[in-house]
Amino acid sequence: MSDHSDHSDHSGYSGYSERDVQREVTDLQGKSATAARLFDIRRIIGGLFVVYGVIVTLAGITASDADIDKAEGVNISLWTGLGMLGLGVFFLGWLWLRPTPPPVEGVAEEDSE
Repeated sequence: MSDHSDHSDHSGYSGYSERDVQREVTDLQGKSATAARLFDIRRIIGGLFVVYGVIVTLAGITASDADIDKAEGVNISLWTGLGMLGLGVFFLGWLWLRPTPPPVEGVAEEDSE
């Protein structure tokens, strides 16, 4: 019966040492920072623009004379694809030069109070 009272008492000993709790918090902070870097909007936008830029640039390189004549002599697919590639490289370069900062510990502690 003493086991039951130990589990129902929330103000007492939880079975975890301070070191275990600190290690778990550190692990979760590392996972959070990794997820923040992985799902950074600059990575998503840059990656999509690079992929679509390559596709549109290839379409522009292989454009027929009839397609170019439709655009009044301008290879619009080629120029659009190159612009998309440039924008995608800009976003990825921005991400590389200014990576996502790690989360601030003080903010997480204030939210939990």
